[in-house]
Amino acid sequence: MSVNDASSDLIKNASRIVDAARAAGADAADVVVSEGVSNAISVRDGKRENAQASENQGLSLRVFIGQRIASVSTNSADDVSALVERAIAMAKVSPEDPYACLAEPDRLAHASADLELYDTTAVPPEKLAERALAAESAALAVTGVSKSSGASAASGEIVFALVTSGGFAGGYRRSYFSVSASAVAGDGTAMQRDHDSDTRAFDADLTAPEEIGRNAGRRAVERLNPRQLETQRGIGIIFDQRVATSLVGHLAGAISGGAIARKTSFLKDSLGKKVMKAGVSLIDDPTILRGAGSQPFDGEGVASLPLTMVGDGVLEQWFLSTALGRELGLVTNGRGARSGNSLSATGTNLILEPGTETPEAMMKALGSGFLVTELIGHGVNMVTGEYSRGASGFWFENGEIAYPVSQMTLAGNLKDMYLNMTPASDIDRRYSIAAPSLLVEGLTLAGR
Repeated sequence: MSVNDASSDLIKNASRIVDAARAAGADAADVVVSEGVSNAISVRDGKRENAQASENQGLSLRVFIGQRIASVSTNSADDVSALVERAIAMAKVSPEDPYACLAEPDRLAHASADLELYDTTAVPPEKLAERALAAESAALAVTGVSKSSGASAASGEIVFALVTSGGFAGGYRRSYFSVSASAVAGDGTAMQRDHDSDTRAFDADLTAPEEIGRNAGRRAVERLNPRQLETQRGIGIIFDQRVATSLVGHLAGAISGGAIARKTSFLKDSLGKKVMKAGVSLIDDPTILRGAGSQPFDGEGVASLPLTMVGDGVLEQWFLSTALGRELGLVTNGRGARSGNSLSATGTNLILEPGTETPEAMMKALGSGFLVTELIGHGVNMVTGEYSRGASGFWFENGEIAYPVSQMTLAGNLKDMYLNMTPASDIDRRYSIAAPSLLVEGLTLAGR
C-alpha cells in the first residue's frame, strides 16, 4: 500500500526486526513502531503556567512459535538482536494459545484512501499561548465568572507503522490541535466550575478559542445555586450530548469481542436480538475524513471498513480481532486495536445515529424532567448492567429550563436503558464516540 515519507523509515525499521525474528526461529512475527511529538501551553490568570514539549517513540514486537506467543516493548530499536532474543525466549516458555495467529492474508489492507488525518500546519508555542490566553480571557469576560481554572492549547503528531511476516507493511501519520478552558463562578461553598474544549485533526477546523472560553464561562454561571430534588421514579431524563457519549461508551465495551469471550458482558447472549428501540442504529465508521478515530487499517493490518453494530435496534455483531474471531467461531471485522503489548478489539468512529426531535422539543413534550449535564463516579457493572452514577444538571418545567440541580444519583440497568432510549436530532461528530442528546425512560432519580 502507499505510505507517506514520514512512515517509510518506520516501516523499514519494523521490517528489519520482523526479518530478524524469523531468522531467530519465530514462525511468525509482527512489529508496531510509533513516533510522536507534541507541544502544549497552559495559562492561568493571564500568565503562562506551564510549557511542555515532548518527543516519544515506541516499538512492540510479537513473535509466534507454534501456538505460543510473546510480546516485548521498548523505546529504542538500537539492539535488535537482544530484543528478538528476549521475545523468542519468552515465547518458548509461554502457554499455548489455540487462537493465536496473524491476520489472514485475504483480510489485509493493500490499498487505502487518503483519510485526511495529517495537517502540515505548524503552530509555534507563541501562537499556542495566544490561543490559551484568548480562551481564558473570554471565559473571564462572562458575567458571573469569578475566576479562571486555567486554559491550554496544544498541537502534535504521531506516525504509526505496522509490519507483519504475513505480508502486510503500512503506516500513516496523524496530527492534532486542541484548545480547552475551565472557569469558576461564585465563591466559597457556592462555587461552581465547568469547562469546554475542542480537538481536531486539522487546525482550520478548530473551534475559536474565544468560543471555547465563552462556553466554559457560561456553563459555570448556569450551574450557580443548584437544588437537590426529592427521590423520583418514572420521570423523563435527558442526557445532554456531552454525557450521552458515556452511554455509547458502555455499549461499546459490552459488545467488544474480548468481553464476550470472557463472558463479562451483560449483552453476551444478545447477538441478533433487539437491544435498542426500533429505528435506532449504531454505526462504526473508520473512513470518516479527518475523523478522530479514523484509520486505514487496524492493529493487525486488516482493512478498516464501516460496520453496522446495531441496526434498527438489533445487535448485529461484536468488535473482533483475528484471535477473538477465532475464539468465538467468527472472523475478524477489522477492529483489532494495539496498545503496547496488548491486542484488543474496539470501535473507531462510533456513531449513535440521531433521531428527528430536538432536545427542546423533547422537553416540551415531557413537560417536566431532568436534563443531565454531568456524570460523576464509575458505578457501572458491565457483567450485570447495573448502573448507578452521581449526576447534576437542570430541572425543566413546562418544557423550559427552570433551575440547576446537583447531588443526585441516577440508577437503573443498562439493558433496560438502551431499550428505552430515544435519540434527539442534535449530534456532535467531533470525537471518536458521537451521540445526540438521549431521552431515557424508566430510571430512578435519587436525591434527598
